[in-house]
Amino acid sequence: MSHGGSTRYDSAARQLQKTVTRAGAGARGVVGLVAVVAAVLAAVPPVSAVWLVPALAIDLVWTLLFLRLAWRRQPLPGRLVAGDAAITVGLCLAQGHLVAGEALEGGSSWIAGLVTMTIVVAGITWRPRVAVPVGLVVAGAYLVGLRLVAPYQDGAGTLGIHLVQILSIAVLMTLLRRSAASADAFLRESARAEIALMVERLRREDELKQVGSIHETSLHTLTMVGLGTYDRASATLRAQVATDLAALEKLRDTPPAESVPIALDALLDEVAGRAKGLDVRRRLAPETVPGDVAERFARAVTEALANIALHAGVRAAELVSSSRDGEIRVEVADEGGGFDPARVPSDRFGVRGSILDTMRSLPNAGADISSGDRGTRVSLWWRP
Repeated sequence: MSHGGSTRYDSAARQLQKTVTRAGAGARGVVGLVAVVAAVLAAVPPVSAVWLVPALAIDLVWTLLFLRLAWRRQPLPGRLVAGDAAITVGLCLAQGHLVAGEALEGGSSWIAGLVTMTIVVAGITWRPRVAVPVGLVVAGAYLVGLRLVAPYQDGAGTLGIHLVQILSIAVLMTLLRRSAASADAFLRESARAEIALMVERLRREDELKQVGSIHETSLHTLTMVGLGTYDRASATLRAQVATDLAALEKLRDTPPAESVPIALDALLDEVAGRAKGLDVRRRLAPETVPGDVAERFARAVTEALANIALHAGVRAAELVSSSRDGEIRVEVADEGGGFDPARVPSDRFGVRGSILDTMRSLPNAGADISSGDRGTRVSLWWRP
């Protein structure tokens, strides 16, 4: 069978979050290093070494954590970002001991750069309902620390800049997330449509095989009669005609297209062949199911294989189908890094939508996911 193309879409929202958090972690790491260097070079009285050294040590540790995440291409944990905001607030309030007066007056201190990056990182990590309040707290702390050192200093301009930064990153990330969500909706429908086309093609192949077989058998019988092979009454001829007639009546009574049984093993074999980046070992028992049932199985298996390729850290998987006591069962397994199914976020469509909900919305069907240190197993079942 042809294995061109793919029924898998990779979540645009997930890729967006990966990209912006990786870029944010890298930028925060670089700015943190620059801030440490700038703080050391500008350490002139009244800057106190007793305050500056511990503050820079804490900031340097946090900076290295961000660089480590960026290097490993890992997502930003909310706790790390919250800690960064808390550290920045502390630095802002202690500006009088950490920054020379000239830098404060010009608004170009190394702490000002950290404030901007903290606002940006919070905006790309959290939704506006969290990112905006956090940004306001950081901006407010900077203004308070500035006024404690220089009450005469007009901080309205700096505060206005910070407010623009907070609102800009919130609006930008909102637009990007909405665009990604729209792209995901389109890609989900495209993937479903392609699987539906696969089901329809296999159904038509089965129909053509049946029609071709019946046509050849019936034509053979008529040809034998026309050639005079049977020149008198024949029990063999009567039996063959009865058989051909029964086959034609069965074809006439075939249910509508959507409920015509198709070969589930053939469909799953094609789905496995389309899984990119995976060597899928298959043990598929020959079985036919209604077209809508086959489509549900195909969608769930497609998502399960895609999740293995993206998250399990392995390049091999196993796909098994079987039938026992009238129940048809399909299992997808891997030996990669597992996860906790109970902690899957509600917006992760792949596991909840394309696997669990897809099967559980089908009468007499269901799905279950077990995962641990030894890998993950997705179990799907349906009973006629």
